[in-house]
Amino acid sequence: MLRKFPAVAALLALFSFATFAVAPTKYSVDANHSNVGFAIPILGGVSTVRGKFTDFSVDIVYDEADVTKSSVGATIKATSIDTGVEGRDKHLRNADFFDVEKYPEITFQSTRVEKQGNNFVAIGMFTMHGVSKEIAIPFTVTGKDVNPTTKRTMVGFKANLALKRSDYGMNWQHRSVANWVGDEVQIDLAILVRSEEQKP
Repeated sequence: MLRKFPAVAALLALFSFATFAVAPTKYSVDANHSNVGFAIPILGGVSTVRGKFTDFSVDIVYDEADVTKSSVGATIKATSIDTGVEGRDKHLRNADFFDVEKYPEITFQSTRVEKQGNNFVAIGMFTMHGVSKEIAIPFTVTGKDVNPTTKRTMVGFKANLALKRSDYGMNWQHRSVANWVGDEVQIDLAILVRSEEQKP
């Protein structure tokens, strides 16, 4: 019957797709249950200093049906660096390292997301200390949960990568011990995001 009315058949097919396809969903970070952490070697790995940033925002458009159609943008306040030692944090905020008065934010904006095996990679522009470079952030989706009361969806993401601070103009060295602070910094991200409020 529908063969006699191809336009009607096409319209019905389009309506069916629109009804059952799941649109990408916007999410924002649950900062209280997320962590933007880092670790840097001391004396070539004899010890390790760990820290985190406590003030950050992450906005994600997540397409569960096709993660490669997703995107992520993040902003970190550099002054929120916290290694647990006040004097060291003050040093990290000055011109030897982050120079937070001149460069108050660290940002990442994805340009694409690729699938690699069972995992994914967010590729985009990372800016720190006034230097912008394209980087790749490998990540996994750790799971999701739906709040039965609010109907909001929560999704978890985990990522690990390494950056060289010298690539971003942070070249400080101890005046008598050259390898006191290492160059390569390990980044550890555990991000929980919540979907926007669901309309009744």
